[in-house]
Amino acid sequence: MKDLFSNYFENKGADDGSAGLMAALVITLAIIVICILIHIILKKVVLRIVTKIIRRNKLTWDDVLLERKVIHRAILIVPGILFYSLSDIYENADLTEIIQRLAATYVMIVLIFVVSSLLDSIDDIYRKNPISNVRPIKGLLQVVKIVLFIIIGIVIIATLLDQSPLVLLSGIGALAAVFSFVFKDSILGFIAGIMLTSNDMLRIGDWIEMPKYGADGDVIDITLNTVKVQNWDKTFVTIPAYALVSDSFKNWRGMFQFGGRRIKRSIYIDVNSVDFCTNEMIEKFKKIHYLKDYITEKEKELEDYNIKNDIDTEHKINGRHMTNLGTFRAYLQNYIGNHPGINQEKIMMVRQLAAGENGIPLEIYGFTRDTAWVNYEGVQSDIFDHVYAVAREFELRIFQTPSGYDIRGYAD
Repeated sequence: MKDLFSNYFENKGADDGSAGLMAALVITLAIIVICILIHIILKKVVLRIVTKIIRRNKLTWDDVLLERKVIHRAILIVPGILFYSLSDIYENADLTEIIQRLAATYVMIVLIFVVSSLLDSIDDIYRKNPISNVRPIKGLLQVVKIVLFIIIGIVIIATLLDQSPLVLLSGIGALAAVFSFVFKDSILGFIAGIMLTSNDMLRIGDWIEMPKYGADGDVIDITLNTVKVQNWDKTFVTIPAYALVSDSFKNWRGMFQFGGRRIKRSIYIDVNSVDFCTNEMIEKFKKIHYLKDYITEKEKELEDYNIKNDIDTEHKINGRHMTNLGTFRAYLQNYIGNHPGINQEKIMMVRQLAAGENGIPLEIYGFTRDTAWVNYEGVQSDIFDHVYAVAREFELRIFQTPSGYDIRGYAD
């Protein structure tokens, strides 16, 4: 073919060198035009037909391939293969070899993008399975990408240098230190990813807290090097994967699996307001729904104790007597025990903690039936609204730092 064009240009008056060069240019231009035409046919005709078939069927995985442009990029390989196949038309061994090397390099470069899109598609398809939250594979696919890119890169360099890839691979050992430094984060991240996955320490969707990195929100992505967290204020925090293994973090997944959120909050009682219950107070308490049974049982218990031990109860200091604080604690225990928002099957209690400068802490401890944040806060607020309002019925004062209102009251 080249001789045919060379003879044509020689007949037109060109010398041998010029005729050969013009013949090579014409052949190259013809091959490029053929490749462009085939690419247009593939893109405008074949790709449209394939797209319609994919859109109309009920499968979902092929839609992902289309969205990730796997097919679009795969089509780009065809011109390179065609160029490689038609290179013999030059009838020049040296020129043919150069063209074949360039065509092979082009095909491998396009192959890198095809493989990258294909691996991204695999991750997208896998993410549609619920198990992807437990066992994410994005980090593993990124490792596969790196390995394939390195291999293809070595093959490309070997092709351009006309050397065996094994020759280049034999020198990789000398570059091991460089690679370990350059890919330090990737290596650490890969190892951390294996540990996080194998030990089920972290899943997509987990709520984690890591104050060191300002993270307090849901895990939305786990990659080879990083873990992406969306905080509750909608900001994003990126944490190195290996930091989740080397440092500590709080994972709230157990709370959701448990089925309830913990309430652990105290009110502070003014020590000076604690006193023994008077007969009038006891009679009033008997009319309270959550206390009437308690008062009856407690009165009998204390009376039996005092009689058994022959105690003179004329003075309150002798024997055992009910106090407003103890009765208040019993009331709260029965109150949360009958509250519809508190899980009655889990531990719950009202306990008195060690007194301090702010008074006597009375702590309510229990678990809600709901793990939703808004519902949890609603239940907790409802309980403590009632606690603050009812405390005065027991002639107890809740401690707070004196304000202007309190100071005016003292002055009056």
